[in-house]
Amino acid sequence: MFSSTENRLYFGYYLICAAFIAQFVSIGMYSYVLGPFMIPMTEDLGWSRADFTLTRTIGQLVMATVGVFVGARVDRIGGKPIMLTGTTILSAALVSHSFIEHLWGWWLLNGVMLTVGCAMVGNLVVNVTLSKWFVVNRGKAIAFAAMGVSFGGVVLTPLATWLIDTIGWREAWIWLGAMAAMCLYPVALFMRRAPEDHGLHPDGLSDAQVAAGGSERALAEEARAYTRHQALRTFSFYALVIAFGFFSINIVVLLLQTVPFLTDSGFSRNDAALAMLIASVPAMLSKPVWGYLIDLSPVKPLAAVSASVTGIALFLIVFAVDSHQLFWVYAAYVILGLGWGGMIPMQEVIWASFFGRRHIGAIRGAGMPFALVLGAAAPWLVSYYYDQVGSYNGALLVVAGLNVFSGLLIFMVPPPGQVRGAENGV
Repeated sequence: MFSSTENRLYFGYYLICAAFIAQFVSIGMYSYVLGPFMIPMTEDLGWSRADFTLTRTIGQLVMATVGVFVGARVDRIGGKPIMLTGTTILSAALVSHSFIEHLWGWWLLNGVMLTVGCAMVGNLVVNVTLSKWFVVNRGKAIAFAAMGVSFGGVVLTPLATWLIDTIGWREAWIWLGAMAAMCLYPVALFMRRAPEDHGLHPDGLSDAQVAAGGSERALAEEARAYTRHQALRTFSFYALVIAFGFFSINIVVLLLQTVPFLTDSGFSRNDAALAMLIASVPAMLSKPVWGYLIDLSPVKPLAAVSASVTGIALFLIVFAVDSHQLFWVYAAYVILGLGWGGMIPMQEVIWASFFGRRHIGAIRGAGMPFALVLGAAAPWLVSYYYDQVGSYNGALLVVAGLNVFSGLLIFMVPPPGQVRGAENGV
């Protein structure tokens, strides 16, 4: 079906498009739509913001647990069956949100069911797949696909805000569920495990190009591939987990808190939704640039810059909001978006370059519990801080400091040593 020919478009490029849509929907529904729902739902149902936000702490823990099982299975059976199941769970969970009356139902549907669905269609599944289909062009492939994450901010935050303000929050959840189903079922059918399963080579190289030495990088990576058990015995694994865990706290917190943070400071809901759009556009457009640089340059210094920029931008956001200057608020969100743009491609390329692509799903899945647990409490703690103090500023400054620290740690972490011995399994 996908046999290599000179005039046929490499199937990996179709997978980039599929991964773009999958991440647009999954990350969008997990993170980008939540902020606009916070104030309408808490006011209607009588919850505190910490009550509402606890669903993200639950979700981070669920995501970590599911990631352990999903990653290894992507290595073995590919993403298609996993994504088909995840799409069903995600769509049903979104529609069921319209019936929520009690806090336990919110935690169950949003914290557990929606998270399981997103984990089974989101960036772990698609980026592990792309890491198998691309080696030389891995940075660009993952970066283009990751533009879908930022596109969620361009489309879904304003869309969710408009739906809530127009038809109400309950009906808005139904429309989002229908949209998820229509987008994700076709995408899931496109997924394939690895190019070798279909007589292809990574990056679309022909047999002649491989024979001429065009796949040396892929072969070298294959030769030093780690199993999950071997990776778990390296210092580099845990250093990356901590570094990327602190890196990702920024986006988890701000996707949830931007709308209430800005509206509490006197800006309108449309102003707040526009801030997410303004961050998402440079995040989306800068991803191909980051991807191009990744494939040409050492990735660790680039990742350190990306992480540090997100922290510096958050410092600037707090100060700009405090001065109530909307122009400077938006300028700081532009800088934030530029830092966000490097987050996903940097992370995926570093993991694959450190540990190889053969068992990358199992290794990434093993890392998720550690990384997500580091950030699981962050959204709830920020909301709890607000409930106690009446301001977000102190909590957001701590998050900004952790981002800068993560940049320093990424820069210093050494690659693992030469893998010793061969092990069966993962």
